[in-house]
Amino acid sequence: MEKEVFLSGYCRCMDASRMVAVTLEDGRITDVDCNFGSCPYEKDCVLAQKIREEVG
Repeated sequence: MEKEVFLSGYCRCMDASRMVAVTLEDGRITDVDCNFGSCPYEKDCVLAQKIREEVG
């Protein structure tokens, strides 16, 4: 089953607040409209933390 989640928070790469759409299929990320997975700031990113929480 596909699930789409919208998360908002501060993006350090863009130096701005933004909303990120995350598409999950059977609990796995199939699409994210940010640099999740390759962002140099991902370790400290609030949005990345929220994405990881969605995945479980």
